[in-house]
Amino acid sequence: MRPVFLGIGGNLVPDGFATVRDGCAAAIDMLAETGFSDIRRSNWYETAPVPVSDQPWYVNAVIAAQTSLVPEDVLAALHHVEAQFGRTRSVRNAARVLDIDLLDFDGLISDSSDLTLPHPRMHERAFVLLPLRDVAPGWRHPVLKMDIAAMMAAMPAGQDIRRAD
Repeated sequence: MRPVFLGIGGNLVPDGFATVRDGCAAAIDMLAETGFSDIRRSNWYETAPVPVSDQPWYVNAVIAAQTSLVPEDVLAALHHVEAQFGRTRSVRNAARVLDIDLLDFDGLISDSSDLTLPHPRMHERAFVLLPLRDVAPGWRHPVLKMDIAAMMAAMPAGQDIRRAD
């Protein structure tokens, strides 16, 4: 089993759910059926869209889990769960019912055309770093060699985020 960190969020309510958070929570439950175990969730956060737009605010969290899947199969599993909730990939940064990103796979560094690890923009995003700190306060970026506090200090200003738990 290998450790993974996943970012999860959305800003549109999926069909059949009362809230965005309810949809995200159901997606987390589905992860347990698709090759992930020992799942731990950060606090929930509400965040303004990045880049700034007139979209609704997002609900975000980070998941720490274990998996026996290889990285490409993790990505396929995440896309499968997203599809179950009606996620379509048509416009970059569009509003979405569910977004699950593979942030880190056991410290692996990859820059292939299919998969970039760690996630290439995670160090710039409060909606990743704050919840990641909840579940893995000692995590260090395998490329930048920075801890979460250092990345937060270097992060672009102006990101609106508030804890929602």
